[in-house]
Amino acid sequence: MNLDLLAIAAHPDDVELTCGGTLLKMAQRGYKTGILDLTAGEMGTRGTPEIRAKEAAHAARLLAVAWRGTLGVPDSDVQPSRQHTLRLAAVIRQLRPKTVILPYWEARHPDHYHASALGYEGCFLAGLKQLPIEGEAHRPFKILYSISYADVRPTFVVDITAQYERRRKAILAFGSQFRPRKSRTKSSVHLAIDRLEG
Repeated sequence: MNLDLLAIAAHPDDVELTCGGTLLKMAQRGYKTGILDLTAGEMGTRGTPEIRAKEAAHAARLLAVAWRGTLGVPDSDVQPSRQHTLRLAAVIRQLRPKTVILPYWEARHPDHYHASALGYEGCFLAGLKQLPIEGEAHRPFKILYSISYADVRPTFVVDITAQYERRRKAILAFGSQFRPRKSRTKSSVHLAIDRLEG
């Protein structure tokens, strides 16, 4: 498969929160997009891996991605170990993305900042012809970083005004994670997203 744009993140719902609107916009323009969740989110306080997998599939349909998969790294064990990096490099060779979006390397959650390093190293190793893993060598042309919690000045911003509502629905597809309390009409996450994105 040859993807134009692949977003890689630690947990199901991370891509939807950080760059889901960009993926949708690119899919609407005819680009082939994909999401790779490094873990199934099994250490999360809410939901189960099975529930989160169903939510992720629903969100993927809303974002019109051509491919979504899980690398199978244990949740809370995301790190650029040789084993994880080689597995990721094999997926990069299989999907052959032109551009990869990774989480920004400064983050509150260790899985998120380790996902950045793991993603970068996996993309690099995938391009080494002599690396003894499955698939033909391939290195993405460009790596971009999505902002999550870090106070970072972006080098560019993608206007997702036209995609905002559908992207919001993709986030809300993760009902196990973002269900508002009965006393509120919106959760604090929804309110923060609305404030951030107008």
